[in-house]
Parts: sequence; structure tokens; C-alpha cells
Amino acid sequence: MRDIGLTWFGFDINIYAYALCILLGIVAAVMLTNHRLTRRGAEPWITLDIALFAVPLGIIGGRVYHVLTHPDDYFFPGADLLRTLYIWEGGMAIFGALIGGAIGVAIGCRVTGIRFWSFADALAPGLLLAQAFGRLGNWFNQELFGLPTDLPWGLEIDPGNSAIPVGLPEGTLFHPTFLYEIVWNLAGVALLLLLDARLKAQWGTLLGGYLIWYGVGRSVFESIRIDPSELFLGIRVNVWAAWAAVVVGIVLIIVQRRRHTGAEPGPYSDGRRWQEAAGVDSEDVYTETDDADNDAELVAASAAPSATTGAAPAPSDAATSGAAARP
Repeated sequence: MRDIGLTWFGFDINIYAYALCILLGIVAAVMLTNHRLTRRGAEPWITLDIALFAVPLGIIGGRVYHVLTHPDDYFFPGADLLRTLYIWEGGMAIFGALIGGAIGVAIGCRVTGIRFWSFADALAPGLLLAQAFGRLGNWFNQELFGLPTDLPWGLEIDPGNSAIPVGLPEGTLFHPTFLYEIVWNLAGVALLLLLDARLKAQWGTLLGGYLIWYGVGRSVFESIRIDPSELFLGIRVNVWAAWAAVVVGIVLIIVQRRRHTGAEPGPYSDGRRWQEAAGVDSEDVYTETDDADNDAELVAASAAPSATTGAAPAPSDAATSGAAARP
């Protein structure tokens, strides 16, 4: 566990590097998603309204999934069950975060009127970007590394790390699987953005591309990791989850392309629209100040003597008619 020590007004503050990476990933994903969703016609920063639901539920889902797939780390005689809540110590499962986050997005879209699939397509590249930041946190924690290797980029782990298998000689290097995944995720961001620019992905098809891309990479990287994990039929649970993500992505693309042959009508659901306010000329705005100005002008006009103009007062109607009646 690595943290960053700061002193603020005499108080020592420890900022956990893993938590900081998660936070930076969330911020990056929100900013990229907001940019993409706004270009699709949504209200600027409505992404924040949806994130208020998606982020907390995503964190909860990611933590619950991790704890359930690593029960021996948290449930044993004398274990402190509160440690299941210590997310800053590491332990966030992306597949659980996707499930929890999807529930949060569905709620947020219901509240804001944004189409779920429109938001999902806008979010897809941001997900991979956030995951790249999250994997950087694994480096700070020196966790989730792979099998021993003699490759030049092999990772050196602190000898006291309990995750190192017993019996390995000192100085053994390991596959930096989190680094592989960072590179894979960033490449996926570029690929999804390129596909969206050329194909105008919609109706959730870009989300399907995300699931396929991430699932393929994760199944490979997960297979060479040596951290303890639950097995099903001799295969790590997360490998099964990665394969499931690929299948879901393929099915999603096929089904959505068959169901929706036309273009998306916009990012908002039927009956829910947003239109940017038109610019208003200040001359067209009537205020209380205008009332005061008008009153002052009327008073000044009535008080000004007509003699100032150098002309005689205009005769009354009665005088005019009387003059006309004289012989």
C-alpha cells in the first residue's frame, strides 16, 4: 500500500495512491463522456446528473464482486469484516462495477430523459480510459501482477509482498499485467473513437464493441495472473466473466442492428427534449430601470416651458373658433 503524505495547516494527511487513480479515472471518463454526449445534442454537463447515480453504484458493485470472488481474503476466523469496506486498500472488480454502474446509468437516464443506449455509446471510450487509470493504481499497490518472466520489462516486486509465491529466488521478475492492460485499454479508446467517427455508432453498438475489446484482452491478461482467485471448472472466474462480456457484446451489436435500422432520433427519449436558449438582445429586455427612465422623461417633458422654443403658445380651439365668427 502506497500513500502520499501531505501536511496541511499542521495536519498530516495521507492520500492513498490507489484511491487517487480511481478518482482521476472517474473525472477523465466524465469529461470525455460529457464532450461526446454534448456533441450528440444533449445538454452540457447533464453527464454529471447521471454520474451521481452511476459512480456510487459502480463502486459498490465493483467492491461487492471483488469480495465475493476473493472470500478467503475477507472471511476467516477472527477476520475484521469492516475490511470489506476498505476500498482504498485495493480490490475493485470491473465486471461488478459494470453491473452496478449500468443500474446507476439506467436510473440516471430515467431521471434526466437521456436515452440509455445513447449514453452508453457516449460512455464506452470513457470506460476504457477510466480503467487505464485504475490499473495504474495496481502498480502503486504492487498487486495483480503475472507469472515470473525474464523479459526486459519484467516487474520487480518488494520481497515482503505476500502475493509472491513461496520458493521463488530473490530478484525474480514478473509480468506487469496491469501495464499490459493499461496499454490495451488506451488502444481501445483510440479504436472506439475512430470507429465512432467513421461509422457513427449508435443504439448501443459502440458499447458492444467495448465489451468485445475489453473481454478479449482481459481473458488473456487474467490467465497469466498469479493472485488468488475463485475457480470454476479449473478456470478463473474473471476469465469466464471476460468471455461472457465478449458474447454479450456480439449479441448486443447483432440484436441492436436488426432492431434499429434507422438513425437515432437524438439523445433524449420521446417527449424529453433540450434546446439551447437563443441569444437575447438587451434592447428587447424591459426592466424596472426602463420604467424609471420613462417616468423621468415624461416629467421633464411636461415641466419644460414652451417659451424656450421661441414660439407663441398655440391658441385654444375656443379662441380659434371665436376669431373665425367675427365679421
